[in-house]
This record gives sequence, structure tokens and C-alpha cells, in this order.
Amino acid sequence: MNQPKKKIHYAWWILVGLCIIVGLGKGGLNNSASLFLTPITEELGIGMGNLTLYFSVSAIVTMIFLPFGGKLMAKYDTRLVLIVGILLQAGAFATFGLMHSVWGWYLLAIPLAVGGVFITVIAGPVIINQWFKKSNGLALGIMSAAGGGIGAIAQPIVGNVISGQGWRTGYIATGVSAILIVIPVILLLIKRSPQDKGLLPYGAQEGSKSNSGAAGEEAGPKGVSMAVARKSAAFYFLIVFFFLVTSIASFSMHIPTYLSNKGFSVSFAGNVMGTYMVGVLIGSLAIGFLSDRIGSRNTALIAMAIGLLAICLLLFSDTSTTLITAAVGLFGCISSSIGTLGPALTSSLFGNKEYSQIYSTASMGLAVSSIVALPAYGYVYDFTGSYTSVLYAIIAMLAINMFCVLAAFRGKKKLEKEGTWN
Repeated sequence: MNQPKKKIHYAWWILVGLCIIVGLGKGGLNNSASLFLTPITEELGIGMGNLTLYFSVSAIVTMIFLPFGGKLMAKYDTRLVLIVGILLQAGAFATFGLMHSVWGWYLLAIPLAVGGVFITVIAGPVIINQWFKKSNGLALGIMSAAGGGIGAIAQPIVGNVISGQGWRTGYIATGVSAILIVIPVILLLIKRSPQDKGLLPYGAQEGSKSNSGAAGEEAGPKGVSMAVARKSAAFYFLIVFFFLVTSIASFSMHIPTYLSNKGFSVSFAGNVMGTYMVGVLIGSLAIGFLSDRIGSRNTALIAMAIGLLAICLLLFSDTSTTLITAAVGLFGCISSSIGTLGPALTSSLFGNKEYSQIYSTASMGLAVSSIVALPAYGYVYDFTGSYTSVLYAIIAMLAINMFCVLAAFRGKKKLEKEGTWN
């Protein structure tokens, strides 16, 4: 009688698979891309600005393809979609190693981005939402933390391959390795839905012990349709939240330059960025845990308040190495919220009836931010010689995000009163 309680629900094996798939897509491929830039520019004589333009091409393709990606994920077999996704993303990454002209990066950025939509943006939140009725936020947090952990392991390895064997070998080895690892994981661990395994989502089975009919009803998809969500104010507040939280997190790429501008050494900046990664790891787990315990609304407000504290420390205590280190660690918690708070808020606001379509479309705010924020911060620094105005702008964005969260949940209440949330 006690045996079923000890058995691990298959949802946790799904999470293990997602940690590997999404972790390699983000940490192994996307996050290692910056390691190749200098060797490429030095060998091929391509300007850094011209080369990094492929990031913008990738972001634009991501923005355009996201709504279609959500529909494909909902329509076709999850495993097939993910296999195609990793072949496109990692295959394009490996093919970079054969390029001799900057146009190769621009063209390959298209399949790289299309595959990345499935692997790094949609797969985790959509599949977790299908498999976890309970501990949804914790699962998202674990997946986000695992991505950071895999990235921390993969990047030194990729860096050593580049320095020892060259950037071409680095590209090919990284891309091919990702394909060889991810495809077996997809085939062995990932299932289309709990029903394919004859299961209810994790947490839904608790209700079935007392009332199987009620549990079946509870396990069914609840929420609003994409058509209803698109007409609601809550949907557009969520898009703004995505845009702003990603814009805020994008400042992490400028932290080393900010510290250098303040007179700190490169070695200190490197140590501080290590603290930043610790903040991302802890933040992913904490935000996921809190989303389950106190709800995504309250967790989002707390996360934005932590962001305000971090930026204020950077602004007004910029001579203390201890406070700066603490500030950057806290800022890492905000960066982690992209992969945890966004999906949790989407689920809370709109349910799981047409989650993949709603989440992928709302994520366009994330893609637009990737195009705008990074160069905008750089231009502000070029024109003013400091990041002070950027930090004040981030304070404003954090405050706006708090308003967006509150307004979005007011919008949800309106949907409930209208009878469209069911």
C-alpha cells in the first residue's frame, strides 16, 4: 500500500530531460556564442559590429517565428518538434565552423533562431505546464538553474577547445555534441503528454484517490483561449512585463564595462560576474519555490523589489566592493526571473487551455527587447560616458513592471467575471 507513494512520478524524469535539453541549448550553444567572436574577427578580418549583427538577425527571426512555434508545439508530436528544433539550432551552430564570410552567419542565424524557439524558449514552460499540476514553479526554477549550471561547465570546455583546436573545431564539436546528446534524451525521456503514459499530471493524482471524476475534471485544461487572451488587457501587460524584465536583465552584459568605468580591475569584474551566476542559480530556485508557495503575483512583486535594491546599491554605494558584489548577486536573481516568472505568470493569468500559443506570443516582448535593449545601453554609454542614466531607467522599468503585474491580475479578475476563464 505504501509502494505507490515511493514511486517517482514520471514528471520528474521529464524535468531531468528538459534540464539537459534546455541546458545544452542555452548554456552549451547560446551562452558560448560570445567566446567565438574575437577569434573570428581576428582570423577573417570581420568587424565586431558586422559580426555581432547576426545576433540581431536571430532576435528578429525569433520574434517573427514565436507565434508559429507555439501553434506547431500544440499541434504536432512534442518529440518530433524538439528533434527538428535541435537539428536546426545545433546544426546551424556547427555549420558556422565552415563559414568564410559574414553572410554565412547572417543566413545561418535563421535556422539557429527557429530551432532555438523550440529548444530554449517554448519547450520548458509548455512541457512543464503539461506535466506539473503541483510544484510547477519549482520545476521551472530547477530547469532554469540547471541551464546555468550546464553553461558554467560547458563554457570553459568550449573555451579550451577554441584555444587549443581553433574556433572552427569549437563550433563543429559543440554543435555535433549537442545533437548527439539531446536527440537520445528526447527519445528516451520526453513524452507528448501524461496521458501517453496513462498518468495524470504530477499533483493531480492526489484528488483522484477520493474522487476520480473530480480529479479528471481538475486535470483537464482550464483557462482562456488564445482568441480571448489576445483581447484582454492582461495579455498586453504581460507582454510589457516580458519586454521590460528582459531589458533589465540585459544590463548584465554591461556590468564589466560599468565596473571598469568606476575604476575597478578586470579581475574584480570577473569575480563579481561569478557572484552574478550564483545569484542566477539561487534566484531560479527561490523564485520557482516562492511561485508555488505564495503565487506568481506576489513573487513577481518581491523579485522587482529585490531588483530595485540591487540598482540602488549600484547607484549609491559604487565605491564599496562588498556592496557592489552583493548588488550584482541580487541582480542575478532578477535575470533568473525571465525563465521562471514569465512562464509562471502566464499560467496563473491564462491557465493551460491554450498555454503554448499564449506563452509563445507573449514572449515576443522578450524577442523585441533582445533587439533593442543591449545596443541602446551601449549607445547611452558612448554618448554620456557612464551608465548612470541607464540605472535610473532600470529603476523606472522595475516600477512599471510592478504596476503591470498588479494590472494584469486585475485583468484576470475581469475575465473570470465575464465567464471566459473556465
